[in-house]
Amino acid sequence: MEAGQRAAELAGPLELLPPVDFCCAYGSSLLPNNTDKTSMVDYILGVADPVQWHAENLERNGHHYSKWMARLGPTAVNWVADRIGVGVHFNPFVVWRDKNIKYGVVRMHDLAMDVLTWNRFYLSGRLQKPVHFIVDNWGIRKVNLLNLKAATSASLLLLPAKFSEEDLYATICGLSYKGDLRMLFAEDKNKVKNIIRGSFTLFQSMYKPILEEYASEGLLKITLESHHDKFEQDCGSSATNNHLCSLPWAIQSQLSLKHKMNAEGIVKPCNIVASRELAASLVTNTLRRIVMMSSGRQAISGLIATGGVNAARYFSRKLSKAWKSRTA
Repeated sequence: MEAGQRAAELAGPLELLPPVDFCCAYGSSLLPNNTDKTSMVDYILGVADPVQWHAENLERNGHHYSKWMARLGPTAVNWVADRIGVGVHFNPFVVWRDKNIKYGVVRMHDLAMDVLTWNRFYLSGRLQKPVHFIVDNWGIRKVNLLNLKAATSASLLLLPAKFSEEDLYATICGLSYKGDLRMLFAEDKNKVKNIIRGSFTLFQSMYKPILEEYASEGLLKITLESHHDKFEQDCGSSATNNHLCSLPWAIQSQLSLKHKMNAEGIVKPCNIVASRELAASLVTNTLRRIVMMSSGRQAISGLIATGGVNAARYFSRKLSKAWKSRTA
């Protein structure tokens, strides 16, 4: 399928919905190596005012919501998403032509904050992986470059001195699954491998400029072997501190980083870590805490918002995939 045709097809479901300020599509169904034609296409929709958006969408597409949430109304839909979940309301099993889609609705401010600070490390983790951008009125794609750079720095802290290109992308991809409760029993154990295998060239296009920048700064050495890059990184204290300083606020605030003002009057973190191993452990544990909290809250929110039937249907599909991956 040509790129233009694919883009038009992915944008099709937006015809059903009220206008949005941001939209991207993702999921295993869009990977070139996907053979499961029943897989849902997933969407993230960013809107300025979720209550107003849900009010309009309930009038247009009340059947997208569980019966009890539709009766409670838009304020309740948004309350469950914000107070119980992490700010995202999902409507799964929405039929578009001959396919099922799932769309999540989030306030634009919350989306931007997660991308910039990793305060929930939920949608920011998703945007570290390849997605299809469809609408981007707020320039989230440009802001997301900071998210990609932070993911690269975090991953380099977790990797050894020498590693492969596949190792790097697998580490980046796995950041948002650290502590994810679903990975214990309700996700394909090969999820990360499948994502990398199905979108390797997309990862390359996303991260190559950042890797070249790090190479120019002396943080990485890149050599080409059998069409894939091999890397050797500087594991010294200066490089370690550089990567720590590139991490978003939510991570830095948990690492007890000291700060100082530079000559230009800009306050920057200045951390002295005893060892690179300690830095890696601190980053891993901090990410695990954030992801565990976010995934748990979102799971409870989803159970409440989608209702028992849809929740059971969605959960059974996840369990089926997880079981097949563990018994194959």
